[in-house]
Amino acid sequence: MSMMRSGLRSACALLLRPVNGAAGKPLALNTRRFASSAHDDEYETAKWEKITYLGIATCTILSIYHLSSGHEHPPEPPAYPYLHIRNKEFPWGKTSVTLQL
Repeated sequence: MSMMRSGLRSACALLLRPVNGAAGKPLALNTRRFASSAHDDEYETAKWEKITYLGIATCTILSIYHLSSGHEHPPEPPAYPYLHIRNKEFPWGKTSVTLQL
């Protein structure tokens, strides 16, 4: 009896299994079938490629504009006498060298 049930279940499973279009091959039961995935991939890839190129062009133009516009330098700090005290010479002998840029 159990063998007959098992055989009937197998036959029903084969009959009710989804079939892939004209080829007539049975689809695997555990495969993922997304309806929008097949035709949207190329469209989405092309869309994001265009968005990327537009973003690159926009960032380049804004960077060139920002870097080409002039800016003021900060004011020079006051020349306080205690900032450059030299009690002994440097090893290379130049005591008036300042290391500020």
